[in-house]
Amino acid sequence: MATRTAEERRAAAAREYDAFMAGCPARKLLERIGDKWVSLVLTALAGGSQRYSDLRRRIAGVSEKMLTQTLRAMERDGLLTRTVTAGVPVRVDYALTPLGASLLPVVAAVKAWAEAHMPEVEEAQRVYDASALQH
Repeated sequence: MATRTAEERRAAAAREYDAFMAGCPARKLLERIGDKWVSLVLTALAGGSQRYSDLRRRIAGVSEKMLTQTLRAMERDGLLTRTVTAGVPVRVDYALTPLGASLLPVVAAVKAWAEAHMPEVEEAQRVYDASALQH
């Protein structure tokens, strides 16, 4: 068996999508998926397609700019579709693609975990902050 150089190993890892490697494209995807707005848009679209204004109302605190950027990035990644219907005013609907729907159970589980365990996290933060003040 021939040995490979470090550069060859890095190139092979990038081809195999090893997110531990700095240049791996999967790392960028993990960064996107880990974004709070992406998680909230995914779970908001779980029940079916929604208009931009519906998403904006549903996701408290998101700015128009951030929601637009998030939707564009998710569309580029193949996680959702954007459908424009002519009319006055123009209607724009967003819906999950099969790829986006396949990610939904994972993201929904993380969201549910965060909601269920927030009291424990807040208590841990309180304990940590109190001990940090003593040092």
